[in-house]
Amino acid sequence: MPMQVILLERVDNLGNLGDLVKVKPGYARNFLIPQNKALRATDANIAYFETQKKELEKQNEVKRKESEKDAKKLEKLMVVIVRHASEGGQLYGSVAARDIAEAVTAKSGLTVGRSMVVINDAFKTIGLFPMTIALHPEVKVQITVNIARSEDEAKIQEKSGKALIATDMESSEVKKAEADVALDAVLEDSGLEIEKQKAEKKAKQATEDDEKKAKKAAKKAKKAEESEEMAEEGEDSES
Repeated sequence: MPMQVILLERVDNLGNLGDLVKVKPGYARNFLIPQNKALRATDANIAYFETQKKELEKQNEVKRKESEKDAKKLEKLMVVIVRHASEGGQLYGSVAARDIAEAVTAKSGLTVGRSMVVINDAFKTIGLFPMTIALHPEVKVQITVNIARSEDEAKIQEKSGKALIATDMESSEVKKAEADVALDAVLEDSGLEIEKQKAEKKAKQATEDDEKKAKKAAKKAKKAEESEEMAEEGEDSES
């Protein structure tokens, strides 16, 4: 027999704050009521809700605005989760809501609980997966979960836009993706080396310029000294 409850916040596919809805008893007792998303619709609770309705709406509005600000920090976010897996991409285990929440929290700096991760079932393969994070019942943002066997493999998946699943003979696409990542690393290292060489050359040139200026100044001073000595000698001969 359905149980009637009063919603204390918006619940997808159910209703908005203040709505009286009928749900399965187990859903109410195990989720809605323990999560403070609803109250059992008794006469006492209905009367209590009416006295608190304005305050609840005010609190909900404040939380919604804060969540909208936080959502901007998660836009286009990609989190990498490294797990052991077979060559076919099957994980030795799984990636659940808790794992994703921890990865998002670590990368974004926001506190994301596992209840905010909208997931139907744990992931059991490597790959790129779109994922919805519900920061608030009315504020949701989509991120990407990149599950791979290593950080390098995650980079390849991000670059190619698909899971890196190897067969007995690796495909040319996989080899090309690996080569591209390796080339990027070489170019990055080369770029750093070139910048280092430029800085060293500039410093060396500055030192050489300083030495030339010093020699020129010393030569000029010597000439001035010689001229002064010649003038003194001339004065002595005249006397």
